[in-house]
Amino acid sequence: MRERGTGVRKKAGERAGISEAEGRRQAGTTARRIVILTGAGISAESGLGTFRDTGGLWSEYDLAEVATPEGYAADPALVLRFYNARRANCRTAAPNAAHHALARLAEAHAGSLTLITQNIDDLHERAGMPAVHHMHGEVMRALCSACGARWRLTGDIAVEDSCTACGTAGRVRPDVVWFGEVPYGLDAIGAALAEADLFVAIGTSGAVYPAAGFVAEAARNGAATLELNLERSEISPLFEAHRLGPATVIVPAWVDEMLGT
Repeated sequence: MRERGTGVRKKAGERAGISEAEGRRQAGTTARRIVILTGAGISAESGLGTFRDTGGLWSEYDLAEVATPEGYAADPALVLRFYNARRANCRTAAPNAAHHALARLAEAHAGSLTLITQNIDDLHERAGMPAVHHMHGEVMRALCSACGARWRLTGDIAVEDSCTACGTAGRVRPDVVWFGEVPYGLDAIGAALAEADLFVAIGTSGAVYPAAGFVAEAARNGAATLELNLERSEISPLFEAHRLGPATVIVPAWVDEMLGT
């Protein structure tokens, strides 16, 4: 996981020899292969803090201390307390209308839908989304850095905890991707972006790579691109179309449009 990049593409209308507006409409509502990327903005209205907005978690904590392998090596107790608090927040949060709308789209869409999330919460799953690709891992799972075992964990992690598989003590950490580590499943994500008719980013800052580069990659492969966000992001110029507003408002409205409801 790293920060910041760019990319351009033809407008939807230019590809088909029709108006840009009509190209956008057709590429959206008639898309068969949809790839959706969600970020912290979709969970903010569920009470889970964002990271980069004003008052976000990175304004309260030094990410080098709590979100890097080096920070964990220097002070594992601090890092575990940070993620124990994130896990506790996740347990008390509930999926919102945007999560439920995407689950409804996944169930009703006649083609394929790939949901990639940068979020480490489980709100998509609890809303009924059948498959979620957590590229930055999951806070409700633990990872043994000794043997690589992973398991679901809803409670706290302590420094002295032992792995449920190999029994090694002191090597249990949250199953999340820290800065400097490689996000999960990039090959599968690349394959989905290569086939997408439509790429939609929801609630993302556009500041963290490789996720921020997905719009350019999808566009190079011929997909139409749409940004749904509270406000314009660092990579807004790379999208063909934008809808701004709270996720609980604009995401259900877009899903209704896609499904003709």
